[in-house]
Amino acid sequence: MSLIDPSVIDAHNEPLLRHVKNDYEHLGEQLARRDIDIDTLTQQVAAFGVALPSWGVGTGGTRFARFPGQGEPRDVFDKLQDCGVIHQLSRATPTVSLHIPWDKCSDWGALKGQAASYGLGFDAMNSNTFSDQLAQAHSYKFGSLTHADAATRAQAVEHNLECIEIGKKLGSKALTVWIGDGSNFPGQQHFRRAFERYLESTRQIYDALPADWRMFLEHKICEPAFYATVIQDWGSSYLAASALGPKAQCLVDLGHHAPNVNIELIVARLIAAGKLAGFHFNDSKYGDDDLDSGSVSPYRLFLVFNELVAAAHEQVKGFEPAYMLDQSHNVTDPIESLMASAEQVTRSYAQALLVDREQLDAAQQANDALSATRLLQRAFQTDVQPILQQVRLQGGGAIDLIGAYRASGYRAAKAEQRPARVGGGGGIV
Repeated sequence: MSLIDPSVIDAHNEPLLRHVKNDYEHLGEQLARRDIDIDTLTQQVAAFGVALPSWGVGTGGTRFARFPGQGEPRDVFDKLQDCGVIHQLSRATPTVSLHIPWDKCSDWGALKGQAASYGLGFDAMNSNTFSDQLAQAHSYKFGSLTHADAATRAQAVEHNLECIEIGKKLGSKALTVWIGDGSNFPGQQHFRRAFERYLESTRQIYDALPADWRMFLEHKICEPAFYATVIQDWGSSYLAASALGPKAQCLVDLGHHAPNVNIELIVARLIAAGKLAGFHFNDSKYGDDDLDSGSVSPYRLFLVFNELVAAAHEQVKGFEPAYMLDQSHNVTDPIESLMASAEQVTRSYAQALLVDREQLDAAQQANDALSATRLLQRAFQTDVQPILQQVRLQGGGAIDLIGAYRASGYRAAKAEQRPARVGGGGGIV
């Protein structure tokens, strides 16, 4: 099912076809001088995909305010429509990651069928024990999976088990667990006991995983617990994942680290340990800003992909990372931001494929620091836009993502169909 009339996309592509052809041929000549076949590279890029967060198609907010946009999705079915448009135009976002209970519905079969009609599948399920829901028996104000109260912990475990059951109906193969548990004052929490309770709770969830599922443990240095969080860095995440077993791995969110942390080094460590689950892609300037991917630090994003592509090139055993966008779009149209981010993530992947691994290995072995870093810079500075455009064109997508989307009138049409939301609240979604 096409959410945007293909003729609209074709009409928008038409005046750009000649330019794409010429740019692609010119880039092909440049890459050939580096012994790189552009068609082979294009096939690799076409096979790449990043999941969309269901919550990402709604307008985000801050702790202070949220300003709703026009035509916002009212439920998970509306969210899938928006995700379908993103994939139709970008051809790079074939799966959607749901967040429960935000995305609860009464007919999971109908939801799965609608997703399939848009060419979408389902990525990891995400549980929510960092906020209270209506009619919830026990509050998560002072923790969930690590709460001092056994009944509260049991409630949080049960919610995660429910997410697994929903995921089984949708064809998901993973559960992402992020908790806001921690403390805001010194002495408020017994650090070791809280971690032990985390292991006890996640063990119950782990034991309920289907044989072909994985469990992604997500860490975050702070917020909402600002003094100490229970799973505050990749070390705590690794300790927990190791204690649970091979199906538990560590998820890396690019905004969940202290300033100036070398994230690509963390990536390398987790790959070496066989514990890299994958990524939540975004960007940041001050903290967990959830900005559009590559909007602030595109070179850092490239360096992360350099480690990922190196691991794939070296055929590291068990290397199977999951990729997802995780952003909050406060002042932009979320569909536009997600398309731009998917393009940027794909660009970083394509650039990392251009790194000459043999020359880089030789430079590293010879301790030739300048040659090594120049090899990375040459790949990063290569304009791979013609490859991205060619991939979209071959897949029936849009050469100019934002331009085609705006020309389609999709947002205006949804503004008429979906009642406007009242503003004034805070929060991410």
